[in-house]
Amino acid sequence: MADDPTAIEFGRSELRAIAGYAVACARPALAIFERDRPDDRRPRAAIDAAQAFADGGERTTALRGTAWAAHRAAQEARDAGRAAASDAARAAAHAAGAAYLHPLAKATQVKHILGSAAHAVRAFELSAGNNPTVGADQMARARSLAHPVVVDVLRRYPAAPGGGGRVGELLRQLDASLR
Repeated sequence: MADDPTAIEFGRSELRAIAGYAVACARPALAIFERDRPDDRRPRAAIDAAQAFADGGERTTALRGTAWAAHRAAQEARDAGRAAASDAARAAAHAAGAAYLHPLAKATQVKHILGSAAHAVRAFELSAGNNPTVGADQMARARSLAHPVVVDVLRRYPAAPGGGGRVGELLRQLDASLR
């Protein structure tokens, strides 16, 4: 299905629900990152900022900044050969980035909704020695956390895009299971 450039309608309360979902998915994976990199607070700051937005705070440049900082933490962990920590930090970055879901009917926007969950699942898999059973358990948890508001907004977008390796595969599995 080709991306449709038409606008998607959603309100601020729906955007807050999406951010809250992303936080709920990312927060458990934070322990993976902090166990490996205890002095790096950037992913925690991103999750805390996303939670503040979900709880009624403003969508500010500081929130976006925490997302980018968590993304840099993920890159540094990846460069250090710490794949599980990297995906945990990416989950945090996506949690903060969820507040910036664009109202365009583009498949790539699904990453703003489900990216946090997919990266958290991957972090748990990698932390358990690349164990897909652990991933399946985390995927079930991510599905159970998806409030009907999140699912309703997700269904307004095209299906998740192809590519993205294992995280992309997890994203598409979660997307398909929630629609």
